[in-house]
Amino acid sequence: METQVKKYDCGIIGGGLAGLCLAIQLADRGVSVVLFEKNQYPFHKVCGEYISMESWDFIKSLGLNLDQLNLPIINKLGISSEKGFMLEHNLQMGGFGISRFSLDHALSRIAIAKGVVILEHCRVNGMEDLGNEGFIVKSALGDYNVSILCGSYGKYTPQFLARNPAETVNESGNYIGVKYHIKTDLAPNRIELHNFKDGYCGISKVDQDWHCLCYLTTSRNLQDNGKDIKAMEANVLHKNPFLKSYFTEAEFINKAPLVISNIHFSKKQTQTDGVFLLGDAAGSITPLCGNGMSMGIRASKMLATELIRYFEQKQSIDEVSAHYQKAWNHAFARRITAGYYLQGLFGKRNTTDLALRTLNKFPGALNKLVSLTHGDRF
Repeated sequence: METQVKKYDCGIIGGGLAGLCLAIQLADRGVSVVLFEKNQYPFHKVCGEYISMESWDFIKSLGLNLDQLNLPIINKLGISSEKGFMLEHNLQMGGFGISRFSLDHALSRIAIAKGVVILEHCRVNGMEDLGNEGFIVKSALGDYNVSILCGSYGKYTPQFLARNPAETVNESGNYIGVKYHIKTDLAPNRIELHNFKDGYCGISKVDQDWHCLCYLTTSRNLQDNGKDIKAMEANVLHKNPFLKSYFTEAEFINKAPLVISNIHFSKKQTQTDGVFLLGDAAGSITPLCGNGMSMGIRASKMLATELIRYFEQKQSIDEVSAHYQKAWNHAFARRITAGYYLQGLFGKRNTTDLALRTLNKFPGALNKLVSLTHGDRF
């Protein structure tokens, strides 16, 4: 006797911010959604955990009352060089801090309350394209038939999906990301970015009386230190006096960090093999673009808008694809370009120090650079 395959209007692979936000918006308009998440909420992710204020109103519209969470509102920026210079700047838009442990979990509860079926501990192993009949998603918990399939699976493309040639032809280096939660006396309204050889580290306040300390560096730095993260931190990051102070004086909530490797920063594509992509799946964005979280959240709104019109039979799937790609490019092309140029100024002992000292004398120019990496409220 054959097992009946469950059917849904939309399937989403990956339950990060972009996937959860998309699921909630679709469910609000009566679209049946199944979301596949390989982990179990709540869980930590390597992430800077700073979200620009552009996303505040939208997140509230999903049903999460941010005003009640007593979150740190961040409006001060400090950027240091390895030589010990600190640039000080007032952020015009600013942002807020919240851990992914808390935020993703809260959004997952909202999604479930709105009727989204979230399958935790559920890895997707493959898919079958049925043409006009949608897709069969082959998961650890069985097969599911979905009319539309979306990928919000993060930085790593699943083996069963085609990789964009740009990912291999236009790669911008191989990086690792390392994250800790710490307790320190850094002011709750301040975010700091500290440079070191071939990398930079962000520190800012989040919820639970924690600060997020998250850094990005080249895989080469780790290899040169015997693939020992603690040795790399002592030999490379500690050369920045500000970072040495944090690493030696702060209280680390967990001694072992969360680590991701083989990170490449490039725009990928908004669709592959008929699967709509959003968040880091559509492009791993350099941290200096402003914040990948807000970009993923905004992308979810753009894709939801087009998919809702499709489910209301107001446009074809080809029109969804064209409109989404155009909206994605319009919203993010400038940010990505600005991020690449800014990244070229960071992580270099002399160049970074000179750039920061120059920008410190021209706050108007720095405001312009920061604005290039952020969008308007939505």
